[in-house]
Amino acid sequence: MKYVISTLGCKVNQYETQAMELLLQERGHRAAAPGEAADAVIVNTCAVTAESGRKSRQMIRRLGEENPGAVIGVCGCYSQLSPEEAEQSGGQIIFGTGDHKGFVAALEQAVLSGGGSAETELDDPFRRLLYEQLPAGAVSGRTRALLKIQDGCVNFCTYCIIPYTRGRLRSLPIRAAEEETARLASEGYRELVLTGIEIASYGVDLPGRPNLTDVICAIARQSGDMRIRLGSLEPTVITEEFCTRLAEEGKVCRHFHLSLQSGCNRTLKAMNRKYDTAQFLEKVRLLRSAFPGCGITCDLIVGFPGETEEDFAETLAFIQACAFSDMHIFPYSRRPGTPADKMPGQCTRAVKARRAAQAQQVCTGMHRQYLQSCIGQTLPVLFETEENGFCTGHSDTYVLVRAPGTKLRNQVLQTVITGIDGEELKGEIQT
Repeated sequence: MKYVISTLGCKVNQYETQAMELLLQERGHRAAAPGEAADAVIVNTCAVTAESGRKSRQMIRRLGEENPGAVIGVCGCYSQLSPEEAEQSGGQIIFGTGDHKGFVAALEQAVLSGGGSAETELDDPFRRLLYEQLPAGAVSGRTRALLKIQDGCVNFCTYCIIPYTRGRLRSLPIRAAEEETARLASEGYRELVLTGIEIASYGVDLPGRPNLTDVICAIARQSGDMRIRLGSLEPTVITEEFCTRLAEEGKVCRHFHLSLQSGCNRTLKAMNRKYDTAQFLEKVRLLRSAFPGCGITCDLIVGFPGETEEDFAETLAFIQACAFSDMHIFPYSRRPGTPADKMPGQCTRAVKARRAAQAQQVCTGMHRQYLQSCIGQTLPVLFETEENGFCTGHSDTYVLVRAPGTKLRNQVLQTVITGIDGEELKGEIQT
């Protein structure tokens, strides 16, 4: 059968989509060519905000209209949370965030039987005990691979619905992580991105309770020519041991994306975050001490319920103290089913937009300063694309670098940074 897949949301969803596509191709199916009608449509949905849910519904309807007669399969966080709405939008085979192998088999069976059947298979995420291991890697033409090492979250931040869609903490055993890493290294990938819903909690469900540092070091020893890039981290996982051991391994990219969310202690407490600003700033100091020149990025939510102008001013001052290399800034989005949705002091859309713009202005200045600090440095760059005699790729600090050259794709090359061109660094490959 011919299929079309659309993915919304995070890197975990991207990983699970790649895994489903690998499973489909193992079963003899192929992606529909551009303009070719598909027999099956898969929409891997997101529910992190109400807007994500709206986009998921829109994608289900759009792909259904573009592929008349196709069986519409829906999976992911949105269908786990709202299966009836997924069905009303056109979904026929509806699963949630679990049993992706079963989802692929059910979709295949529906197509083979003529497309008339419908099936909804959902479980209680909090009853899941085992990690669902899926094939890692990319279908074709990629320089980096994703490896999901953990699923689930029990932090219950007041703005977040994801614990209710992903359930309890579950981890990929270290031995399985090592085997997947060795296989991906043998297939020629040059970068491995470790991802999960909340990877800082890795290992709490495994015998002996190995931690995130343990699994990263084990993976690094099997990674061959691949460098290791870490997904989003809870600040609580950053300790002296974490920094020392990873720096000694020498395989981990000098880029750390921390989940900050606010730079105001009062707001952090209302969010049910597990740290304060003083602790967060110490984590930043530890990282910069162990990984000189590292890029540190973060997520920031502005306009959280009850956030005053004074609270927001504290946040602006704090992010400047952290001197982030870049930021992802989000106006708070109400999510029905979360405690924050019912909190008093909801900010207006105009207030949230203004605060997001102010934070972005600060971010732009910090990002420019970070790019400026890179001039004169020599950075390892994984080149990914080529156009008009230039190759572009990401440094280990996760900055785009463009350098003259051809046929450099999937090579990590030492590159001298000579200047800035918009959002990119200009470089010359060291000979």
